[in-house]
Amino acid sequence: MSIVAQIFVGLAGVFHLAVFALESVLFRKPSTYRRFLIRTPEEAEVARPWAFNQGFYNLFLAIGALGGLVAGGDRGHAIALFACACMAGAGLVLVASDRRMVRSAALQAVPPILALVFAAVL
Repeated sequence: MSIVAQIFVGLAGVFHLAVFALESVLFRKPSTYRRFLIRTPEEAEVARPWAFNQGFYNLFLAIGALGGLVAGGDRGHAIALFACACMAGAGLVLVASDRRMVRSAALQAVPPILALVFAAVL
């Protein structure tokens, strides 16, 4: 895998680590849950269990991407690229489900998409 592709895999992995922290660790803070279009503490409390669970999905994807890079070789890179494909798919589902989330979906999906493209062409 090219260095350029590896950089985008790394960016995607780090982004998903940050989202894990937001969803699973910091979700009760108003400044955090408002990022997810949740307006009140009561709504946040209702959404907290799914956000906690979703955060761990993001953690596992980050581990796949970053762990695959660290492992290296064909198998490690395949794991990293599979994680990126999952991240890209999730970003597309996010924007398809709510157009207001286009910025978040782009942050989530563009780095892994670029990783996949650069892995394929370089």
